[in-house]
Amino acid sequence: MQARITNTAVSPELQQAVNLLYKSAHSAGVPNATLELVHLRASQINGCSPCVDAGARAMRKAGETDDRLFAVAAWRETPYFTDAERSALALAEAATRLADKADAVPDDIWDAAAKHFSEAELSAIVLWIATTNFFNRINATTRQQAPQNWG
Repeated sequence: MQARITNTAVSPELQQAVNLLYKSAHSAGVPNATLELVHLRASQINGCSPCVDAGARAMRKAGETDDRLFAVAAWRETPYFTDAERSALALAEAATRLADKADAVPDDIWDAAAKHFSEAELSAIVLWIATTNFFNRINATTRQQAPQNWG
């Protein structure tokens, strides 16, 4: 599969807007590892290979363990994540799969996250989920590929 357009075709104005979203989401006090887990899980759901690849590589470079990286898709069945991370992952899944049920983000998922994160932190997590889904949709539509620079 070949990309339809290159990411370098993105306008400078759009790049500036994306940078502001990133800065906003990452300045609210949510642990970076939590935001990266949310990004990775939403990207897995959406099948965004460049985001899954870049997210996992960035997490590994930041010191994330292989146990946790390999288990993100099965986070419910593993002991590797904190309760706060689990609540953020559940929120990411629900907000990414909006069309899967009538009450896309039910109160129990929201309330679980609200036990661990302040309103400002929840806002940042929701913004980061939305931003990730934005990237995923652009990449899927334009058929962006994960780079083949393994090893």
